[in-house]
Amino acid sequence: MPLPRVVITGMGAITPLGLTVEAYWQGLISGKSAIGPITKFDASKYPAKVAAEVKGFEPTNYMGIKRVDRTALCAQYAIAATRMALSDARLDMAQERPERLGLVIATSGAMDLLIDQGEVLRNRGPMRVDPLLISKVSPSMVSAIVGLEFGLRGPNSSLNSACASGNDALGTALNLLRLGHADVMVAGGTETQVNPLAVAITGRVGALSREPDPKKACRPFDLERDGMVFGEGAAMLILETLEHAQQRGTPVLAELAGAGWSFDALNETVPDPNQEAIAMKMALRDAGISPQAVDYINAHGTSTKFNDAAETKAIKLFFGEHAYQVPVSSNKSMIGHLACAAGAVEAIAAVMTVKEGIIPPTINYATPDPECDLDYVPNVARRQKVNVCLSNSFGMGGQNCCVVIKRFS
Repeated sequence: MPLPRVVITGMGAITPLGLTVEAYWQGLISGKSAIGPITKFDASKYPAKVAAEVKGFEPTNYMGIKRVDRTALCAQYAIAATRMALSDARLDMAQERPERLGLVIATSGAMDLLIDQGEVLRNRGPMRVDPLLISKVSPSMVSAIVGLEFGLRGPNSSLNSACASGNDALGTALNLLRLGHADVMVAGGTETQVNPLAVAITGRVGALSREPDPKKACRPFDLERDGMVFGEGAAMLILETLEHAQQRGTPVLAELAGAGWSFDALNETVPDPNQEAIAMKMALRDAGISPQAVDYINAHGTSTKFNDAAETKAIKLFFGEHAYQVPVSSNKSMIGHLACAAGAVEAIAAVMTVKEGIIPPTINYATPDPECDLDYVPNVARRQKVNVCLSNSFGMGGQNCCVVIKRFS
């Protein structure tokens, strides 16, 4: 018996390029950079001084003040993106069985609050620590809070597989739907990592760009790239079985056709192109699609020396000569690296690419790297029909997950 097809019927996004999917998409295809000087804290003494921050977010536009007071910003971003996605999917909750509505959210939780409360403990004593701290900072509580907000009583989990987390959430939700555990799954990621400790640690090990000019800071696949740039935000997608979507007569945006995983088991920081290639192979095999049918690759493209070279090699290992025929681009050149939310935010870009027939560019690309010799759609968006998009996410530590998004027909 064939597995049920799973489709995407709604999307919501809070990103550095804007607070809606449309603002995000228009920013991407216009090649607009959301990277600028860090404003959330004084970064003058930090090696990295730029980030892609969310601007103008007002949580009370999406939830009541009581929920705002009892949640961290990462949960607030997730609630906002979920509310938009449910509305976009035209999901009438009164007509659904709550136990058939599930949720998977990728997140690292609210590390910034944990840092702040550590200072409170040291300086003011244990009785001044926020009694709601655990529910605010714990990654597991993000999906719990979002489930509470919307009454989603089906499968509910938070997961973290580093930079692969967003795709991991989509793939996990895909299989929960295929196995009959739910009719509808909300899946995505949320991240608020533009905070002093995250920037200090990642900058200390040399993973962040030290380029102070925002126009040069994030340069995926460029010879002069010197590290990634942090971003923040959230993206949520509504996944449902095709049968359920057809029964309720909702428009379909795209099909989530497959997902594939692998693990390097090699090194904490240096990626293995062979295992990245296996994740791509597994995703396409799961989707029942040949490598030659892939029209576009939404790259992991972090702008680090090792990662971009490894991803390029992995694409060539798997696709062979076809690698030179497939456009590859990195959204991170414009929005930075959203860590646990990266795959979900990039999945929205992939959906829009197959829907609109426009490939977002890799901006800030100036100097070709001999090790990175593919078509990276440099600096300007490209109009091209895309039926099949492979979206890559390769996590620090070697956790890899790729997903396949295709035009619905």
